[in-house]
Amino acid sequence: MTDVAETNKVETQETAEKGEWGTVAADGDSHATANTVHQRLRANSSIMQLKKILVANRGEIPIRIFRTAHELSLQTVAVFSYEDRLSMHRQKADEAYVIGKRGQYTPVAAYLAGDEIIKIAKQHGYGFLSENYEFAKKVEEAGLIWVGPSPETINALGDKVSARRLAAKCDVPCVPGTPGPVEKFEEVKSFTDEHGFPIIIKAAFGGGGRGMRVVWKQEELKDAFERATSEAKSAFGNGTVFVERFLYRPKHIEVQLLGDNHGNVVHLYERDCSVQRRHQKVVELAPAKDLPQETRDNILNDAVKLAKSVNYRNAGTAEFLVDQEGRYYFIEINPRIQVEHTITEEITGIDIVAAQIQIAAGASLQQLGLTQDRISTRGFAVQCRITTEDPSQAFKPDTGKIEVYRSAGGNGVRLDGGNGFAGAIITPHYDSMLVKCTCHGSTYEIARRKMLRALVEFRIRGVKTNIPFLASLLTHPTFIEGTCWTTFIDDTPELFTLIGSQNRAQKLLAYLGDLAVNGSQIKGQIGESKFQGDIVMPTLLDPKTGKELDVTTPCKEGWRNIIVDQGPAAFAKAVRKHKGCLIMDTTWRDAHQSLLATRMRTVDLCNIAKETSYALSNAFALENWGGATFDVAMRFLYEDPWDRLRKMRKLVPNIPFQMLLRGANGVAYSSLPDNAIYHFCDQAKKNGMDIFRVFDALNDVEQLEVGVKAVLKAGGVCEGTVCYSGDMMNPQKKYNLEYYLKVVDKIVGMGAHILGIKDMAGVLKPRAATLLVSTIREKYPDLPIHVHTHDSAGTGVASMVACAQAGADAVDAATDSMSGMTSQPSIGAILASLEGGDLDPGLDAHQLRQIDHYWAQVRLLYSPFEAGLTGPDPEVYEHEIPGGQLTNLLFQAAQQGLGSQWAQTKKAYEQANDLLGDIVKVTPTSKVVGDLAQFMVSNNLTYQDTIDKAEQLDFPSSVLEFFEGLMGQPYGGFPEPLRSRALRDRRKMDKRPGLYMDPMDFDGIRKKLKEQFGGASETDVSSYAMYPKVFEDYKKFTQKYGDLSVLPTKYFLNRPQQGEEFSVELERGKVLILKLLAVGPLSEQTGQREVFYEMNGEVRQVTVDDNKAAVENKSRPKADASDSSQVGAPMSGVVVEVRVKDGTEINKGDPIAVLSAMKMEMVISAPHSGKIGSLGVKEGDSVDGQDLVCKIVK
Repeated sequence: MTDVAETNKVETQETAEKGEWGTVAADGDSHATANTVHQRLRANSSIMQLKKILVANRGEIPIRIFRTAHELSLQTVAVFSYEDRLSMHRQKADEAYVIGKRGQYTPVAAYLAGDEIIKIAKQHGYGFLSENYEFAKKVEEAGLIWVGPSPETINALGDKVSARRLAAKCDVPCVPGTPGPVEKFEEVKSFTDEHGFPIIIKAAFGGGGRGMRVVWKQEELKDAFERATSEAKSAFGNGTVFVERFLYRPKHIEVQLLGDNHGNVVHLYERDCSVQRRHQKVVELAPAKDLPQETRDNILNDAVKLAKSVNYRNAGTAEFLVDQEGRYYFIEINPRIQVEHTITEEITGIDIVAAQIQIAAGASLQQLGLTQDRISTRGFAVQCRITTEDPSQAFKPDTGKIEVYRSAGGNGVRLDGGNGFAGAIITPHYDSMLVKCTCHGSTYEIARRKMLRALVEFRIRGVKTNIPFLASLLTHPTFIEGTCWTTFIDDTPELFTLIGSQNRAQKLLAYLGDLAVNGSQIKGQIGESKFQGDIVMPTLLDPKTGKELDVTTPCKEGWRNIIVDQGPAAFAKAVRKHKGCLIMDTTWRDAHQSLLATRMRTVDLCNIAKETSYALSNAFALENWGGATFDVAMRFLYEDPWDRLRKMRKLVPNIPFQMLLRGANGVAYSSLPDNAIYHFCDQAKKNGMDIFRVFDALNDVEQLEVGVKAVLKAGGVCEGTVCYSGDMMNPQKKYNLEYYLKVVDKIVGMGAHILGIKDMAGVLKPRAATLLVSTIREKYPDLPIHVHTHDSAGTGVASMVACAQAGADAVDAATDSMSGMTSQPSIGAILASLEGGDLDPGLDAHQLRQIDHYWAQVRLLYSPFEAGLTGPDPEVYEHEIPGGQLTNLLFQAAQQGLGSQWAQTKKAYEQANDLLGDIVKVTPTSKVVGDLAQFMVSNNLTYQDTIDKAEQLDFPSSVLEFFEGLMGQPYGGFPEPLRSRALRDRRKMDKRPGLYMDPMDFDGIRKKLKEQFGGASETDVSSYAMYPKVFEDYKKFTQKYGDLSVLPTKYFLNRPQQGEEFSVELERGKVLILKLLAVGPLSEQTGQREVFYEMNGEVRQVTVDDNKAAVENKSRPKADASDSSQVGAPMSGVVVEVRVKDGTEINKGDPIAVLSAMKMEMVISAPHSGKIGSLGVKEGDSVDGQDLVCKIVK
């Protein structure tokens, strides 16, 4: 309720004895009136002859009155609308009755039904009819006691015009205004012509901000008048208004009054109600902090004088405005008790509601001990109204079910609550207030801090609240000083820079509830983990002493110290000078990308991080970031890749980190503006990255140079890399030794610190490895060489040993249980091959095996993502599918219904590569070949079909981007005529794409992200620059489910077992102990289920959509290939964008929709011009290949 409301109540005398009311206990059970527990407790304690009180209101107001009534030994009666049948005030009363029959009244009209209320002997208390003279009169005529001012007083003070006349009579100053109510616009204009602007238009009957408008200039006047009168008529049944001058930044001071039936009136001092929004009070304090004593005394005296002049009875409030010069002006007397009366009660120690009831029963102020000389104040009190409003959306009221409700408490905290409880349904029918929180302290600052503490203690989930705004308000310097004014909120936009509750626990439960109902939704997951036990952590022994190593803190010794202390050039020099062949462990990136579709989560890397810092302290580096791990972290794991980097860096400070940078693409799949790459590298270096393996998928040195320069500028170690493709020893291949040496020359000329050789497909055979590395070593004796391969054919160990013997300074390997096949060769096997000689890597095999025991368990945890590979595949020498791509390609094929055609897909991969001109196949160009291969299989296209039909085919987006030149220039040029036929009228680039692009607008990105998500870090900006849509989707997901990186993988991928207890550490020292209790039945109406968890011993409930119930089995018609008017989906996938609607005129080649499957997107374009008809898809629809998308009528 708002301050429209007043505590006016109906009492009946002697009715309880006659049984006229009957009794319905709060729990719904009937009892004989004389035998209720409450009556027995109250027996012989009555202080009045009154027996029963009825409160005609809802929410916290009747509950507040019931408490005092019970203290006075009164029986209480509640009334409620049908929509309020589950509200708390009904349960707090001794008896409760519904107003009318279901459907007879609207939710609000029920509480306005005066005759119905009197008919069932019920009264309305500080509510909508509180200032209605006729209703008060009818109550008294019905023989009931009206707790409140007399009907005559209400009539005299119930409108603001009458109050102004009274003030003039009593010589109390008023703001200049119309002498009486006005109904016509011309009367308002006449006033402004005389007194000028600004003015305020107020409803003559009622308050609470309704029917109130501030007008600053003539042009706004007519519209404001019409809106004010219309609003007033709607809210109060009377559209009459009055007009007065509007004071600039005044304070709103109100005085609490009490009068008895004997002409006595006292004040209970003042309240400062200046903090308002749209004339609705938000926060109140008592007494006013910065009111001059002379002004205070005059206001208090005038308030009493006004009340006495009308023989005021019961509680009321005199309201004043105080301007910047300390002058005060009377506004009105509200013949009611206000919502904020609680702060007056706290500083005076007087129960105002009790005084109201006793005065109505005939008591005098003197009998109640309420003479002016005995009333004083003690300390300060602050009240906040906690509402279900969203301050970030202009205080839009929120509705729904309260899932969690935990209130504040403790010394000096008072709560007056209504429907604030877990399970309560917040409807749009009534006021949004949940609870009033009042805090009392010996000083204003103590009361303010106590309120802040109380706000922090509240936990309200399921609906939005204004608590973040209240916290912002209470910490603003102006509020701290206590110098707010009535428009302070409107004048202070920084108040809306909100720091809201993270709501982490409830968001986490929402995800776990969805998991319990629907199972894991992680793309590519098949079934559940083979291993779901507790992972046994390894024990490392000191190789010198044989004693257990203390791994509670990370190791400090390692190669990274050289980078930190002496810089990249010194590091490269030290690596080259080192005798042994160093190892880079790829377990943290490429190994799980190649074997487990890049699905490894941050938590499983961090769990073994400290042990790794010791076991691999002499490693060249840990490859742990960049490449596909960047977007997959957001896209499928819902993690922030930057957060992963920072966490790993903190736990492993001693070993260099290496990332994969795709040249001018950054970590994206196509070229970006140069400044995006520079910004990314700068952020990566600042957040903990050391070595950047920079490559270009086509070995386009112009593209490569962008990345090299960006790394050098950022201060990172630059590993300029040449990509190896095919068999260098095959004279029919265009990628021969001479080709590679030319690329190496250019990389060295760019100033790279280290040379990288990247064998993405694992096709570098030992003999070729020896020739390539030894030739480079001979030409560049001081250049550190680092070689990377995949063990797809089973020759990885032999090839890496050959590289080491030929002069390579570092080679890549993976922990044994994560090695082999499409991953890197075994670290244990390479160690065994090199140990004891000059090339010994200097790692302890026993410690590495202990680390491997951890990874063997973790791999079983991620078994749902295994590609099903059982051994080496020498066929890789023919199809040349990169190891990191092969598992992803398998998943994509399965999603598109091509799983049974895997052999055909591999063959198509060879043909696609030939069609594209035998290109170097490294991400993103490997993706181009893979997308084209799947496209060919989906559409039953042969090599020649693809060329012949190219002008009619909707090629995957990646293929078109390649042909445009967005990925750079391939060695030997683009294939023709395929390129021209596929592109049709699209552009062709003959230079690197960055030269065609405008610089990225980082300020615009920051502004957009701030508007969309409330703020953005520089790493967020960089993520958005790389993957705008992926980043936005990730942020929206985390807004719904929170940070899931804290969730153990077992419970991220697998349904929790009912009754199983598990823990989640949200942050250091904050642990949730969780247990799934039950999954409720399916609701036929909503398709939802209730899921019940126990969290830290408290039952929590979340509502989950059951996807099986929600899925609509829609059989889509297929497109007729012989009918050119029908457009079919080129492959299975999800429609992510529809760019037309029925009736749209389109031209040949115009986009119709965008289709996505896993990470492959393609545009469905119009095969000819015409008008769209029979559009059969919308965004989010799943389609199969050749499903009818639409028809195009010529």
